[in-house]
Amino acid sequence: MHSWRRTFGTLAALALAAGCGSARAGDGDTVEVVVGYQSKTINTVTAGTLLRARGYFEQQLAELGGKDGRHYKVVWQDYDSGAPITAQMLADKVDIGSMGDYPLLINGSRSQAAGGPGTRLVSVTGYNLLGALNSVVVPKDSPAHTLADLKGKKVSSSVGSASDGTLVQALARAGVAESDVQKQNQQPAVGASALKAHGVDALAQFVAWPAAVVFAGDGRLLYDGAALGRPTLHGVVVRQKFGGDHPEVVRAFLRAQDAATRDLNAHPLAAAEAVAAATGLPPEVVYLYNGPNGIATFATALDPRLLAALREDVPFLASVGVLKALDVARFTDPSYLAGAGVADGEPARITGTDAVCGRPVADPALAGELWYQGEESTRPAADPTCLLKAVKAGAAPGGGKLRAAYVPDAATGTRWFADQDWWVRDGDAFKPFTTEDGAKSYLAAHPAARQLTYQQALDAA
Repeated sequence: MHSWRRTFGTLAALALAAGCGSARAGDGDTVEVVVGYQSKTINTVTAGTLLRARGYFEQQLAELGGKDGRHYKVVWQDYDSGAPITAQMLADKVDIGSMGDYPLLINGSRSQAAGGPGTRLVSVTGYNLLGALNSVVVPKDSPAHTLADLKGKKVSSSVGSASDGTLVQALARAGVAESDVQKQNQQPAVGASALKAHGVDALAQFVAWPAAVVFAGDGRLLYDGAALGRPTLHGVVVRQKFGGDHPEVVRAFLRAQDAATRDLNAHPLAAAEAVAAATGLPPEVVYLYNGPNGIATFATALDPRLLAALREDVPFLASVGVLKALDVARFTDPSYLAGAGVADGEPARITGTDAVCGRPVADPALAGELWYQGEESTRPAADPTCLLKAVKAGAAPGGGKLRAAYVPDAATGTRWFADQDWWVRDGDAFKPFTTEDGAKSYLAAHPAARQLTYQQALDAA
């Protein structure tokens, strides 16, 4: 049996064995809503960690209670991945949950197969149109240069997760069968520890684990999911029996999610600090993904491009035995968002004037940021060359040291730590790449260009 099928089959069986029927407590005037979320999966923070920290859902429910006279109680349940949330939803023990695209599809398939009202995808949280939310990292001293070098090696992954799906498809594109790697089915934190201890040769995970490992100095990026060129997303799924009984609660949740999304986009640095405080993740890592021009774009709308990607993913998941069938149209329900009356605002973008180069930030494909200690805002860089010049200039006027410098990949746009990038000089232009593979592809197409270390790029800027 395929590893994904075995894992989710076991979880579903355990959930159903736990018993069906509502686990809600209280009298007729009390409505309990259980929210399953993944605190450290930071592209779901607008439906989880940030939402909880800001209290937006409770505020919405208090307003609702003031109108209908009911008391609403929120129970937050934190999970490491989407699979156990699906299991709890099948057991009627979680009402609203957030998870990645592959777990979402498996959720819909399992609930449709079980019969009854099933579950519904009602909104999106964070997404990346190229797939950069999923990555593969290796120890810094690893001899691996490409995914093909992982053949026969131990790879830690959360089986059935969005990042595991990216791994399987990326390996296939590299000519490596899934059976050619020794996959270790581990939760993200376990895998990260195993990588640090050299217990595994690679870690294939979703945000924020790849960057957390790299930022801690325990690894380097081997594969950027953006190289796959397939959209990846996280979203919110609702148990339809609960939604049918309490549509006003689901709409209140979506209004709260909208408030958290607007908060994050308007105040990305403060939001990153709040998420870091709640999760224990480094703020610099959270901001890499959730900051302006970050790897994740935050919105609530069921974007047609993302829904098309979900439909295209179904045949792949069926081919590897994860699901038999899924009616994506029936699984998707935009009516809750429409009823909530929310509309997405503009995502956060890097703006302002580059003080070093003396010009405004104009091109988001080139714009970077510098975050100094002791400063309440970041500094914009118009392009990678300007960013290198700013880093070379040293500490901030107040003496604060550089906490992080962020710059987009020259080919994919994936935002990454400048000091962890692979740098190339082509004439007067300095081009950063998240992976060695990306840099070598550019060099092969531009014979006059040459590869530099980060220090060499700083010296030459």
